Amino acid sequence: MDASISGKAAIVGLGATEFSKNSGRTELRLAMEATLSALKDAGIDPSEVDGFCSYSVDKVPEYEVARLLGCKEVKFFSQIPHGGGAACAPVMHAAMAVASGVAKTVVVYRAMNERSWYRFGTGDYGFANTPTFENVNYGWYMPHGFHTPASWVGMFAQRYMHEYGATSEDFGRIAVAARDFAATNPAAFFHNKPITLEEHQASRWICEPLHLLDCCQESDGAVAMVITSAERAKDLKQKSVVIKAGAQGIAQGQQVMTSFYRDDITGLPEMGIVAKELYKQSKLTPEDFQTAVIYDHFTPFVLPQLEEFGFAKRGQAKEFIRAGEHARGGKLPINTHGGQLGEAYIHGMNGIAEAVRQVRGSAVNQVDDVENVLVTAGTGVPTSGLILSAEA
Repeated sequence: MDASISGKAAIVGLGATEFSKNSGRTELRLAMEATLSALKDAGIDPSEVDGFCSYSVDKVPEYEVARLLGCKEVKFFSQIPHGGGAACAPVMHAAMAVASGVAKTVVVYRAMNERSWYRFGTGDYGFANTPTFENVNYGWYMPHGFHTPASWVGMFAQRYMHEYGATSEDFGRIAVAARDFAATNPAAFFHNKPITLEEHQASRWICEPLHLLDCCQESDGAVAMVITSAERAKDLKQKSVVIKAGAQGIAQGQQVMTSFYRDDITGLPEMGIVAKELYKQSKLTPEDFQTAVIYDHFTPFVLPQLEEFGFAKRGQAKEFIRAGEHARGGKLPINTHGGQLGEAYIHGMNGIAEAVRQVRGSAVNQVDDVENVLVTAGTGVPTSGLILSAEA
């Protein structure tokens, strides 16, 4: 019996709202707009949906979406924890449900008013009032000033720079390339607003070694996708985008953004687990990708991700970046939509949408002859990844 999910499910519908700093409507409304758009894109009636998957850090319950869609019998629903680390996992879970026969038509979605309603990086999380295990863990760090995601990532970045000679300019080259792609993407918040390396370096410090332009946006918006069997996908109106592989990973010594007590904090071993599993399922190698969507909540974590997936040797991602291989016209253009630095921060779901467009051949910044696209989820946390392909 073949227990792999590889090639058994496909993304057949894609929908999104505009990306803004003040949507002016509820997250539920955003989710419904994106979901209805995705179903229309797929040519599937809303009543056919029998599964849902999103994130646990979410205020849009699947039962409410199901009720408003007019779903008759929902047989599968799941929510993935750890914020951006969840990004690829809802698609993976949907593929598992479809491949196993548990559900036939699954909607994955993410809707956020993360700029106008609440903000993740404030440093005030109410931990003292909710003494869960995770919050108690942060109690060991927050008294020392580690209050924000930028400060947590800054620790890893400083060690990586010390160990391998990476510089703030290397981080800046990632931001500049992302904003270059965003500048030509009408859906991006920073459309027509490229930056230079000099502007990156001049942007204010958030938490050294992170400048403002090393940090992703805070955005309002929603993205949704429809997943069904690869067999059924062949008869639908859009080009089939096959889920070639999906994986999640937790590594030894894992905590949420604060895995500082590992022997080595220059890598991302949980992403290494994901990489190994994705390559095993898909039977692909780093040479088989024409483009990738690398989770860019903070620029420093892009470098070790490139290393975990074998696009560069350990400590040598800086040379890959300095050569411009990640940028427009490079060997592996990444985040061709502008990423979370340039397009929007929808917790990585908008990155998966870009991978779908690249496989379809409909991306604004289309890469030539795309067959396989790698997508990664949030780093520093338990994480996930996907490979989307043009064929099984």
